Parts: sequence; C-alpha cells; structure tokens
Amino acid sequence: MLAGFMRVLGGAFIDRYAGRLMNVHPSLLPAFPGLHTHERALAAGAAEHGASVHFVTREVDGGPIIVQARVPVGAGDTPRSLADRVLTEEHRIYPIAIRWYAEGRLTLSNGRVLLDGRPVPIKDALPQPTAQENPKD
Repeated sequence: MLAGFMRVLGGAFIDRYAGRLMNVHPSLLPAFPGLHTHERALAAGAAEHGASVHFVTREVDGGPIIVQARVPVGAGDTPRSLADRVLTEEHRIYPIAIRWYAEGRLTLSNGRVLLDGRPVPIKDALPQPTAQENPKD
C-alpha cells in the first residue's frame, strides 16, 4: 500500500507484485497524473477534482482504478483549499479499498478491477459502504 510515495518503482518490482500494489493519488485519474495536481486542475478550469485509488503498474499513476471520490472545484478555490478537500476524500476511500483487498473481495483480472467478482463502477459514486466499512459511533 503506497501513499505519498514519491519514487518510481522499478519494473521488475512492479511485475513481481502485480495486482498486489495499490496507491492513492490526488486527482481523478487519468486526469493530472504526477505532481502538482491541484494547481493543474485549477489552471485547467476543472469543474471537479478528487482522489483515485489504483493498482500500481509500470505507467506512473496509470494503473487500473479501484475507486474514486469527487469534489467540486469552487470559484474561490486555491491549491491549498482544494488539496484539503481532496485529502479528506483520500482518507475516506483508501481504507475502504484496502479493506476490500484484505478481505479478498478486490481482484485484478486481465487489467480489470473486480469487487466481489464484478467490475467496479468507478465513474459512479463510491459504492455504498457496508456497516463494517462505515460504522456508526
């Protein structure tokens, strides 16, 4: 599980752990891979921005997407205000994806992400969490 990992892993390492390496990225991939995502989203006039959890492949921030969370971009947003809202979503979705994987519910098959044997609908909202994924305090 990678988070804030700022080095490119070698191809042999990635190949050895294919389908078992996950990363969280502060953009709605495939938009804005790499660095300075919030500045780039604002400069592009994006209406929404967000976070993506994806399997790691040899292409930087190019692996199959597991789940995404979207946030609106406001007229007064700065890179910092946008980053703060995106980080909240990263902290929400990454543990869910990790739990799915740890429970054996998340797999990568022929480049497709499957949750409970079915494709994950990443373009829609995050699938509703189970009571275990979002316990009420």
